[in-house]
Amino acid sequence: MNQLSKTSTIAMSDWHALIAKMESSINNTILGQEHIVRLMTIATLSRGHILLEGDVGVGKTTLLKTVAECLGGNFERIEGTIDLMPHDLVYYTYIAENGKPGVSSGPVLKHGDELSIFFFNEINRARPQVHSLLLRIMAERSVHAFNQTHFFPHLQVFADRNRIEKDETFELPAAARDRFMMELHVEQPKSEVQLKDLMFNPRYHDADKLVDSADKAIVPFQQLNDVAAAIQEHVHTSEKVQDYGYHLCRALREPAEYGIQITDVDTSNMLRGGMGPRGISYLARGARVNAWLNGRDALVPEDFHMIIRQVAKHRLFLNPVYDYNRDEIVESLITAALNTIQSP
Repeated sequence: MNQLSKTSTIAMSDWHALIAKMESSINNTILGQEHIVRLMTIATLSRGHILLEGDVGVGKTTLLKTVAECLGGNFERIEGTIDLMPHDLVYYTYIAENGKPGVSSGPVLKHGDELSIFFFNEINRARPQVHSLLLRIMAERSVHAFNQTHFFPHLQVFADRNRIEKDETFELPAAARDRFMMELHVEQPKSEVQLKDLMFNPRYHDADKLVDSADKAIVPFQQLNDVAAAIQEHVHTSEKVQDYGYHLCRALREPAEYGIQITDVDTSNMLRGGMGPRGISYLARGARVNAWLNGRDALVPEDFHMIIRQVAKHRLFLNPVYDYNRDEIVESLITAALNTIQSP
């Protein structure tokens, strides 16, 4: 019996319909973000954490809350502020009715091992000490508190950050950003019809009511780990496609070796670091999920192309001399790598 047939309660053959229903509910709630929703689905079925960024007021928080509602399970949220301390994630203190001090579980511990989604709003407003604790929780899905280790086997972290404001913010360190499988850039819809709908349709004027209108707990979150593992076993990768994926990642780390040239950039000295083992593993896992979502049991180069930018961009670290034009240079590097490495 293979792993696909071992998944209890809901057969793998029915998961395609469940995922389609989830994406449809999200897209009926959030306008114009179909591509972002698909990428979030890929990350969820890869059991990867997600960081959203974008302009103010484009619906990042509403999108994340809607996805959390559709995924089901226990959901906790915390706001990033400059005075937030690491212990605020784990516990909080109060004065009880009897006048004595008390301690209660914070948002991370409140639901124990049934915690499904932890949403960190405006993560770059929190101090590095908080980022450090979150980094461990994301990496190990556990935290040690009250003389015992608490485990969160189903945990997925959603976070967003505001890239516009710089006052009282703290840039996420490279190690923390590497814990996120994907960084997704959310823009407002470009469709005139959708923008007019957002502008004049009262349904979209109350974000809380809008989120509440989405279907709840479409996906049984307790099965996501098993389903994610089953997908990885189900989708196979030929030797030629493995070679293609390897050289694609290698070209993003050592572009000069592959003869990649970028205008006004010394490609032999442009990078201080590239995707490590975690990043290339995420790329392969996400590519397999994309193949499965498209009804295939074999990986093709286009599966890498679907997610390469969202997985790789925040893992490419430029020489400081090129930081002034980082986004354009990194995009040029990825495009050049895709054009240079021959598809099988």
